[in-house]
Amino acid sequence: MLSPDQAAALHPAPPVTESKIRRLRLLGADGNPKIRESAASSPHAPVDLFAHLASDPDETVRSSVARNDRAPIGVLRSLVDDPSERVRGFLALNVTAPGDVLERLARDDSATVRGLVDWRASH
Repeated sequence: MLSPDQAAALHPAPPVTESKIRRLRLLGADGNPKIRESAASSPHAPVDLFAHLASDPDETVRSSVARNDRAPIGVLRSLVDDPSERVRGFLALNVTAPGDVLERLARDDSATVRGLVDWRASH
């Protein structure tokens, strides 16, 4: 059986092209939040698109940014005071969320968010 690294070497991902970035920008501007959510979930979204989607009116889009481990640290920091408990919860579980974000979330008004920070610290 192949290791994950061996499998990745045999089946490399296609390069990220300007065309792909243009498509992500189109998806990020779509009227349907589910489509914008797919752009926010992409590891290839450019920084400005992540920033734009982090302020989306739909919490599911912001949640997708919060849980994306390729989202820039500054964008993740911008979500720490999001009004949605769901967004803050996903942020608490993001493995790339910096310590200062986790410290603030550990004092969150929501017991659920605080519990997710505690759970993450124990695993």
